[in-house]
Amino acid sequence: MKDEHVQELLQFLSESPSSFHAVQAVRARLDEKGFQPLFEQDAWTLEPGGKYCVVRNGSSLIAFCVPYGDPTGFSLAAAHTDSPTFKIKQNPQKSSAGCVLLSTEKYGGMLMSTWFDRPLSVAGRVVVREGSRLRSVLVNIDRDLCIIPSVAIHMNREANDGMKFMANIDTLPLYGLEGADLLEEVAAAAGVKKGDILGHDLSLYVRQKGTVFGAQNALIGAPRLDDLACVYGLLAGFCAAEGTNAVTVFCTLDNEEVGSETKQGAASNFLRDTLRRITQSLSMSEESFQRMLANSFLVSADNAHAIHPNHPEYADSLNAPKLGGGIVIKFNANQRYTTDAVSCGLFRSVCDDANVPVQVYANRSDLPGGSTLGSIATTKVCVPSVDIGLPQLAMHACYETAACSDVGALVRAMTAYYSKTLTMNTDGWNIL
Repeated sequence: MKDEHVQELLQFLSESPSSFHAVQAVRARLDEKGFQPLFEQDAWTLEPGGKYCVVRNGSSLIAFCVPYGDPTGFSLAAAHTDSPTFKIKQNPQKSSAGCVLLSTEKYGGMLMSTWFDRPLSVAGRVVVREGSRLRSVLVNIDRDLCIIPSVAIHMNREANDGMKFMANIDTLPLYGLEGADLLEEVAAAAGVKKGDILGHDLSLYVRQKGTVFGAQNALIGAPRLDDLACVYGLLAGFCAAEGTNAVTVFCTLDNEEVGSETKQGAASNFLRDTLRRITQSLSMSEESFQRMLANSFLVSADNAHAIHPNHPEYADSLNAPKLGGGIVIKFNANQRYTTDAVSCGLFRSVCDDANVPVQVYANRSDLPGGSTLGSIATTKVCVPSVDIGLPQLAMHACYETAACSDVGALVRAMTAYYSKTLTMNTDGWNIL
């Protein structure tokens, strides 16, 4: 199972150079499982036992399964499609010293130095006019297209003593020599005419493929492990789960890396309105919807910092997960993660039943950590939640490292989670 899931993850990553392509890859896998597409602008008619999915903005998706009996609640899990990158500006190129550079800006909090001196390309979507109709077209220029060149050591003798990078100067990709035209190439890759492109959402991505490496092939290195590894693990568990009395819900949302406050992010109405529409389409009342929320639970999945073998001093030694140690449950006293004693206990119970190892993470107390979509989503859909992830190194680098065994552990845990019926009682939870 371990090798199967790792190879499937590598294939998924290869298909997902942008958040738009990640949703397309998820859709393809749901289509194979018989999920029917829904559209927010249409009326919904849902059937007991039905499987459905809905997409917003081409970069966020919610899929759900309706049980045959009266639903008890929602079993929710969410991850995010986006990763730190460089976005291409609308006027995408500038000339300097006989070269054509791409005009970019940072998206999210990336480790900028990791993007230098490696083949990059461009992917995303363009919007084109077809008569009176506007259409979004995915585009991936599937070749080594550009590079961000370093300044030679001979010209900057202090380069190895630490660098402060200026995003408007140091990180502009070299695209070609004078006369090169990016939008012409984008149009050709999209199968459209350059003059028909009215707008674009394009970004850089790393061309190097994911790989398994290390002694006993124990490690995986790949771009966008944060957070597409969790997207894959949640999706695989969601599709493999047995039926329950809950509405099972898989979410993959965009823009987590920039705060989620977009129409398709965790801070939007996308999740809450979708859940409400499910109950409305099943002829349930608003009170029934509120009662279902009281019997609901959210797994917020976003990768976690493994203890760094070269720098263990950055970790809290008592709360630092290891590569290969299993799923990480994340804690933060200031609620940047949503885990509390109850949600930790519930998720640990699920993992114990599935024989999945669990470890915990908390920041070193004097180092502020990041946050994720759980604490944002639960302000819109107020349900108990646990924050989890896979342990990894070099988070927000353009190429990251994790352990192969942890991928399968996440799939097993999520298969078990989506196969349970969770109900709240007066003093806790029942897990059936």
